[in-house]
Amino acid sequence: MRPSAAAWTALVLLLLQGASSACTVKKLGSSTGRFANATLVRLSEFLSAGYKKGVRPVKDWRTSTIVAIDLMVYSILNVDEKNQVLTTYVWYRQSWTDEFLVWNPEDFDEVKQVSIPTANVWVPDILINEFVDVGKSPDIPYVYVTHDGLVRNYKPIQVVTACTLNIYNFPFDVQKCSLTFQSWLHTIDDINITLMRSPEELREDKSVFMNQGEWELLHILSNYKIFSVDDDDYYAEMKFHVVIRRRPLFYTVNLLLPSIFLMVMDVMGFYLPPDSGERVSFKITLLLGYSVFLIIVSDTLPATAIGTPLIGVYFVVCMALLVISLTETVLIVRLVHKQDLQPPVPHWVRYLVLERAPVLFCIHKKHRLCSRLSSQASDLEPYKDSSYGTAQCSLHHTCELGRRLSQQDHREAGLLGLHRPPSRDPGPPVMDNILQEVTAIRHFLEKRDRCREVAKEWLQVGYVLDVLLFRVYLVAMVAYSITLGTLWSIWQVA
Repeated sequence: MRPSAAAWTALVLLLLQGASSACTVKKLGSSTGRFANATLVRLSEFLSAGYKKGVRPVKDWRTSTIVAIDLMVYSILNVDEKNQVLTTYVWYRQSWTDEFLVWNPEDFDEVKQVSIPTANVWVPDILINEFVDVGKSPDIPYVYVTHDGLVRNYKPIQVVTACTLNIYNFPFDVQKCSLTFQSWLHTIDDINITLMRSPEELREDKSVFMNQGEWELLHILSNYKIFSVDDDDYYAEMKFHVVIRRRPLFYTVNLLLPSIFLMVMDVMGFYLPPDSGERVSFKITLLLGYSVFLIIVSDTLPATAIGTPLIGVYFVVCMALLVISLTETVLIVRLVHKQDLQPPVPHWVRYLVLERAPVLFCIHKKHRLCSRLSSQASDLEPYKDSSYGTAQCSLHHTCELGRRLSQQDHREAGLLGLHRPPSRDPGPPVMDNILQEVTAIRHFLEKRDRCREVAKEWLQVGYVLDVLLFRVYLVAMVAYSITLGTLWSIWQVA
């Protein structure tokens, strides 16, 4: 039975197609000239023949391309609290399977992987959502392709991303910034994202991190999520949470310790006598020094428009405590300042401050500050006694002496037979003047004694109030310091 014309036609077409395929393979596999024996050239020509880089590399369009990604943080370049921007340098890795880049290693001298220009292959459009600026990343123009179609795209990236930075705990703050990788256009039906390593390995990997800067890498957390914008198309995203912690040693030495030293000196200033003006000048000097200190450290503190770090509040409170201490010193000095026209201490003040307060607050040394005034007051006793005694003794002695001289003159005149005219009695006017002078001196000394007693009582009141206010000031400062120290210790350990 002879074959039909249709059969002959089919046989001829089959022969022609086989000859054409043989010519194509011969053309691809037999380069001439200097590339005649170059296996990589033959492999490159084989892979690039008919390749469409604008088409997702799957034979069945229903198949989703799985892109495995990985992230390793190399360095923390900058943390801009004012602009809420984090700049990091990361090693980014991604891999996927390209079904059109497959070959048999036996046909190409057992070559199992080759580098191909990135511009010649299909690359997924996976971006970082938090990108705010183009970093100075080196250009890596090649990708690695294995014989089974696995494409590996490894490259370093300088990532400038937006991050919500909380500076309230500065300088013991821990920041958590996110890097979200997702396809900007393709849905989960086209591109899906997975991790190249396990989440545990990713979390604890610090092998490439430069650990000598201000910031310390704690860990990297990963979170896979599927979301939808319009409840129609679903997208896949992989979010990496980079958790970093600031090293506080520099700020502790340059910010906290000077402030603590100044506050300790302010506390020591309360041991100066309250009735001396040296305490006021000392505290004014401390206040001016703290003001200069705040001006110097103002550039070091982070500044944001949404909040103030706790250390800034600490500095403001320390400044307020210095002002309160100076105000208390001025009031106490004014209270104990001795004046001749100072009114007496009210009875209720004497009862509460001089009688009840020393017993309740165990103030047993109030006489020491008054020793100087007491010694001055005791010095008045000889003058007062001698003045009064001298005046009385002088008056009595003058009278007795006058009478004795008068009687002696009379006897001498009688013995001599002389008749002297009766002398005028000068006694009463002179004695009145002397008595007036002595009375004036006595009133002056009594008034001065009363003024000194009043000044002594006000000095005692000032001393007791100074001790009470100092204890309140010290308790407030210690409580505030313990609270801040506890908070900062918890933040440092956490």
